[in-house]
Amino acid sequence: MAPRPKAFKIRRLRGPQKYGLAGRSLPELLRKAGKRLQLPFPDCRLCLYEDGTELTEGYFHSVPDNTDLVLLAPGETWQGFVSDIDHFLNTFYAQKDDIVEAAQKLLSDEQAPKRQKLLVDLISNLSENILAESREEDRKWFEGMESRFKNKSSYMRYSCESRIRSYMKEVSSYTSAVHPAAQAEYKRITDFMLDKLKSVKYNGCYFDRREEAAVRLCTTEGWFSCQGPFDRDYCLCKHSINPYSNRESRILFSTWNLDHIIEKKRTIVPTLAEAVKEQDGREVAWEYFYQLLFTLENLKLVHIACHKKASHNLTCDKTKIYRKRKRMQKVSK
Repeated sequence: MAPRPKAFKIRRLRGPQKYGLAGRSLPELLRKAGKRLQLPFPDCRLCLYEDGTELTEGYFHSVPDNTDLVLLAPGETWQGFVSDIDHFLNTFYAQKDDIVEAAQKLLSDEQAPKRQKLLVDLISNLSENILAESREEDRKWFEGMESRFKNKSSYMRYSCESRIRSYMKEVSSYTSAVHPAAQAEYKRITDFMLDKLKSVKYNGCYFDRREEAAVRLCTTEGWFSCQGPFDRDYCLCKHSINPYSNRESRILFSTWNLDHIIEKKRTIVPTLAEAVKEQDGREVAWEYFYQLLFTLENLKLVHIACHKKASHNLTCDKTKIYRKRKRMQKVSK
C-alpha cells in the first residue's frame, strides 16, 4: 500500500511567500518544490525552517504535517530563525536613516510611555556615531565635557584612570587605621604602588579602544561586554554597551563597575595592613596586593545589575603575602 502524501509549507531562501505542497517521498517533494518555486536544480535540498535541519528520506516520514521547510539551491545555507534575524538586521541597518526619520515623526505624536521609550531607544541606537573619534566629528558626544578632551579615547582613558586613582586614594587613606608602629612601613608600600601606577598611567588603557587587544577591555569599535558577577565566569544576561557611540551611552557607562573579585575594602586593604603589622622581619610582597587592587588579575567589568554588593567571602592567598626568603647555601668545608 502506497504511503499517504505528507503536506508541507515550503518557501525559497529569503522568499516571503509560502506554498502548500505534498509528496509521498522526499524526491517527489523536491521535484514539486523545484517546479513550483522555479528552482530547477538537481541538487536542491530541503531543510526545516525552524532550525535548519536538512530533510532526509529517513527523516521525511517522521516530520509532522504542515511543517515549514526552506528550499535551498546548491551553495545556499539556512540556520533556522537566526538566519532570518540576521537578514532582518542587515536590511534594517542598511536603511537606518529612513527608519530614524520615520521614528521621529511617530514620536512627535506618541503619548503612550512604553511606545515613547521604544521609539526613543530606537532613534538613539540608530543615531550612533561610533566610528567618530574627534570632537569635530561628534560634538554632541562631548556636550558638558571640559574642552581639554579632544577625542573620545582620551576621555575614556581618563575615565578609567579616575577609577584607579580613587582606589589608590582609598588604600592610602587607610593609613590612619593601621597600627601606629606599622604606619611608616604601610605608607612606604603605598608609595611603591603609587609610583608603579604612575609608570603605567593608572591603567587607563583598559578603556581605550586604540590600545592593543591584550590590554583593553573593549573591541576596536569600543564595545564593552559585562564579565559577569564575581562568582561567575560570564554574564548570563549578555550585557553590553558602547560608550563611544553616543552621549547617553557614555553617561550610562559610568554606572558599570570595575569590581574587585576579592574585595578591596573588606579584604585586601585590611589584609595588607595586618601583613605590615605582623611582618616580623619578613618583607611584604606589595606587588601581590598591587595586582589585586589595580589590575585585571582581580578586577571585572560588570553591569550594575551584575554587581553583587553582598560579601564575596573570598580571602587573599596567604602563601603570596610575604616574599619567600632566600635559602642560605651551605658552605662546603
